[in-house]
Parts: sequence; structure tokens; C-alpha cells
Amino acid sequence: MTAVIEGVLSKDEVREFRGLLDKTAWPDAKAVGTAGSLAKLVKKNQQLDEASPLAIELGNRILRKLAKHDPFTAYALPHRIYPPRFNRYADGGSYGAHSDSALLHVANSSVVVRSDLSATLFLSEPDEYDGGELEIENPSDTQAIKLGAGDMILYPSGALHRVLPVTRGARIASFFWVQSTVRDGAARALLYELDQGVKQATAAMGGDNQTVQRLAAVYHNLLRRWAET
Repeated sequence: MTAVIEGVLSKDEVREFRGLLDKTAWPDAKAVGTAGSLAKLVKKNQQLDEASPLAIELGNRILRKLAKHDPFTAYALPHRIYPPRFNRYADGGSYGAHSDSALLHVANSSVVVRSDLSATLFLSEPDEYDGGELEIENPSDTQAIKLGAGDMILYPSGALHRVLPVTRGARIASFFWVQSTVRDGAARALLYELDQGVKQATAAMGGDNQTVQRLAAVYHNLLRRWAET
């Protein structure tokens, strides 16, 4: 199950991010990236060093935005987030089919993040570049994702995915991984659907309605059953 999370960054915030990112040097991703040994074989892009002051500053700003972003929290139920990274595709840059590593060690710490969900936060508008679609293989089809700047896609980290070659312009994005409090994707999807139903029922009937309160209790009791902390 994938989800588009709109408006993680406003257009003004995107312009501010891009003003800084467009002036920086972009090393080859193979020298600084987080990809595993197999993924590196199909990776052709550029990536900021995760230890660079700019990457840390902008990554922390994204984390602060996510902490206040209710749609992201409702869908991902985040427990840990791997610090956001930044990449750039241009001049035919691409990333062949791969799945993400299951366990990610945060640099200079003892923290390990289990990758339940992968995230791409787009920082280029679709008309700035040709190609560059994020293709995600699902059991029944393949999705091609190309979102507006400031919007984000969440998808299962174990799914095969790729970035198609960028043939014009540059595709700039932030990417990171989420360890959810609910490991099982099917359980997480049920909780999300129930959460949305509770919100719709609350808007229609009021928060003090007994049916609404019963539905909310079911949601939290299921979360207690499935959550890992």
C-alpha cells in the first residue's frame, strides 16, 4: 500500500530549500550513499554527504515538519525515522530496480532503523525535468510516481522500485525510511482506514456520539495489540 502525503513542505519552503541545494556541490552517490552492495550496482545519481551541515540542517527541518503533519502520522505511525537524505538525478541519471535494506544504521550512533516504509519528498516540480518517475512494483501493477514539489510518497521498503532516467533538467528530492510502531503492513492499512472512518464519523456526528466513541476505542485497542515500542 502506498500513500501520497501532500504539502509536507509549502511552496515557499521548497523555494528556500532549492535556493540552498542549487548552490551546493553534488558528489557521486556511490561515494556517500546509503545503498547496499547490490543497489550500488544499479545506482547512477548524486547525493549530499549525510554529514554535511546543509544535509543535517534541511533534514532536521523536514523532521520537525513531519512531527506536526497529521496525515503522515496517521498513515505511518512512526516510531523511528532515518535522518532525511538528499539526492539529484540529471544527465541520464537513474536507479535500477532494487529493494531497500531491511536494517539501517544511523551514522555516528548506535541507533538501527528497521525500514518498514520508504519515503521520497519531491523538491522539483514535474515540469522541471523529463523522466525521473519513481516506479513501484505492486503485486497487481506498477505505479509511476511524479509528484509536485513539497509532496511525498510513502511505499513499502521491501517493494522493488526504480527511478527512470532523467533526460532533461534535474530531479531533486529528499528520501528517508520509517520504522513504524506497527510492523505489519496489512495491520497498518486497517488501522489507517479505521482512523479515517473515525474522523469522518466525528465530523458527521460529533465527538461525544457513542458510536464514534466505540469506533475510537476499537482503533486504540487494535493499536495496543499490534504496536511495538
